[in-house]
Amino acid sequence: MDEGYIKFNCDWNKANPIPIAQLTEIIKWRDLLHNLGLIGVYDNGIGFGNISIRDKGNTFIISGSATGGLKTLNENHFVIVNEYDLADNRITCSGPIQASSESLSHAVLYECSSEVNSVIHIHNLSLWKQLLYKVPTTSETALFGTPELAYEIKRVFNETKVCHENIIALAGHEEGFISFGKTLDEAGTILLEKLQTLKTGMDNYRKQTK
Repeated sequence: MDEGYIKFNCDWNKANPIPIAQLTEIIKWRDLLHNLGLIGVYDNGIGFGNISIRDKGNTFIISGSATGGLKTLNENHFVIVNEYDLADNRITCSGPIQASSESLSHAVLYECSSEVNSVIHIHNLSLWKQLLYKVPTTSETALFGTPELAYEIKRVFNETKVCHENIIALAGHEEGFISFGKTLDEAGTILLEKLQTLKTGMDNYRKQTK
């Protein structure tokens, strides 16, 4: 498994942390999602899940690489992605840590719509199995952390009604989802509502089979 490993070329300018005042909301949501097991680390030590917010223009603040296993994050765990180039499979970032391995997937969503101000990537196998191809879904040939996945997200955004659902299932990235919204509350609530619907359905199934 190569989940969690950076596959793009990263031009990293090591810089001072982003002021904590800019990170209050993103830390709140990231830590909540971690507590729910939607962001974390597998038994083999590979992390999963990440979160970002738009900064200025198409630049954005994203959780850093290899932070999935940390219970809580602080200003030393976020970085600004300043530029990206899909054709060259490259990003430029600045901060105390390198950007998440899924940065290109976040970048294309900010490019697709000026109304997207937050992006969340989580893992949940049960939800993934339930919603795959029932919500806008990327091709199974578009793998984790590749330009192909970023292009697929772009295609899904332009060719489906994803802007009304604000969630994308990643067929080539098992367990993976991306949600987005005008705010972190919007992007996060979409995921929590889907999970609650799944839990209710499973509870009802158990009652019926007793």
